[in-house]
Amino acid sequence: MPNKVVSSARAALEGLTFDGMIVMSGGFGLCGIPENLIIALRDSGVKDITVISNNAGVDDWGLGLLLKTRQIKKMISSYVGENKEFERQFLAGELELEFNPQGTLAERCRAGGAGIAGFYTKTGVGTKVAEGKDLKTFNGETYVLETGLTAHLSIVKAWKGDSEGNLIYRKTARNFNPMMAAAGKTCVAEVEEIVPVGSLDPDQIHTPGIYVDRIVQGSFEKRIEQRTVRKREAV
Repeated sequence: MPNKVVSSARAALEGLTFDGMIVMSGGFGLCGIPENLIIALRDSGVKDITVISNNAGVDDWGLGLLLKTRQIKKMISSYVGENKEFERQFLAGELELEFNPQGTLAERCRAGGAGIAGFYTKTGVGTKVAEGKDLKTFNGETYVLETGLTAHLSIVKAWKGDSEGNLIYRKTARNFNPMMAAAGKTCVAEVEEIVPVGSLDPDQIHTPGIYVDRIVQGSFEKRIEQRTVRKREAV
């Protein structure tokens, strides 16, 4: 089996980026985001990107870094409430937005990875989400057609991986990563630890290596999007 390990995030994206490309980026908020690959994508200078991601990070981290440099042309997202620059660009007409219910976005990515062109769901019926889309009735209920999503490049973040690209995610950091890994024509994964082939329990692998083209070990800040604390009670 090929060794898919590369030395750096920059090397991991070499030859894969081009203007106008579609990128899927895993993560939820700042949890489970491929932060090193996002920085490498920024440093590549690629522009007019369509990004498929649950959200756009925050103003100074995650995909917010690509918004700051105006490299993103369009976002296909389900939540955008933590990024003031996102709001500013959208309201100014500088950024296109395709808004999705969160479960619909996850299923569109899963469908794309499974080779499913479209599916019908009740979510969004009777709202702007359904405008211009095909509606059908099943068992007396109205459903709206949603299409599967694919990308030229998927960038994901996992906890552990091996040189063949088999990945394990940790707890809620799994979020959108597995379905996006499967839906990209090319998938690059960054991990906290690369382990020897055979050391991962096959029953615990979330993304099989067949989906992963390159893997890189990174270092991570793991920022907290919103830190909430309470005052210490007197004793």
